[in-house]
Amino acid sequence: SSGINAEWPLRPGAPVAASPPSPTPDFAPDSRILASPMARTLAARKGIDLSKLASSGPDGVIRAADIEAAAAATPAAAPPAADSSVLPVTPSLQPDGSFTEIPLTGMRKAIAKRLTQSKQEVPHYYLTIDIAIDDLLGVRSKLNAAADGEYKLSVTDFLIKACSKALVDVPEANSQWAETSIKQFHNADISVAVATDSGLITPIVFTANKKGLQQINTDMNDLKEKAVSGKLQPHEFQGGTFTISNLGMMGIDHFTAVINPPQSCILAVGSPAKKLVPADNEKGFNVQTTMSVSLSCDHRVVDGAVGAKWLAKLKSYLENPLKMLL
Repeated sequence: SSGINAEWPLRPGAPVAASPPSPTPDFAPDSRILASPMARTLAARKGIDLSKLASSGPDGVIRAADIEAAAAATPAAAPPAADSSVLPVTPSLQPDGSFTEIPLTGMRKAIAKRLTQSKQEVPHYYLTIDIAIDDLLGVRSKLNAAADGEYKLSVTDFLIKACSKALVDVPEANSQWAETSIKQFHNADISVAVATDSGLITPIVFTANKKGLQQINTDMNDLKEKAVSGKLQPHEFQGGTFTISNLGMMGIDHFTAVINPPQSCILAVGSPAKKLVPADNEKGFNVQTTMSVSLSCDHRVVDGAVGAKWLAKLKSYLENPLKMLL
């Protein structure tokens, strides 16, 4: 090694060994500008005009670090405008034959559009509560035993009825955002999420607040059959003022759901589970069947206190199911 630091210029008159010519930049750097050989090489390589740089070295000498700083501060050139007539090609990371491309159905496109719009435009918030349903299950068992096969009530039927009564009690939750106003509905039209081979659809039990459990059960069985067979008419699934999504029968303990616009609320229902709860008895506890539910609310319409009030009403009806029959 010669012991010479290439970062610093040699003094005038000092002997200099011949060196290979540096790459020629698009401009001719002024030889009177004080810059280290490395700085000049980097400037030529990166296309940077030395005359426009401030130096950080001693005696006004431009160093390689000045070139690097200038290059980092220079915005990258904009890429050429893409030809709008040519669709961009997204490279696949998977080898050919390792996947099946499934065309989108009209229903899947509609689901994607509406739920994306909901998450982008609707300010969601979530409230969760646990509900004891031992008494509800007991009433359901007794009613089904007395039905002689005429009907078979489900937990969802009780949920529809309880939700409808709570919506009448707390009409602020039975409302929709209408940009210049809020629509508050007089009846509870309950949409219920039903899974089909084509995607999720939400048939509606209209005026559920005015129907008994048996009629709600009849309506739901008819709507589910039509949904699965693809025979639902538009008026049977378009509209509604509130939605229930029940994944409890699939073993899901708890989840939150995306609001079904233009509605303001959706109730996500989890699977019932046995839990130990403190009790004033010899054992010090009771075994209780508990169901977790989460309410998703549109904060433009339903404030947190209103959502909590509605959940309290729902809990009251489900934990005291005979109140639904009044």
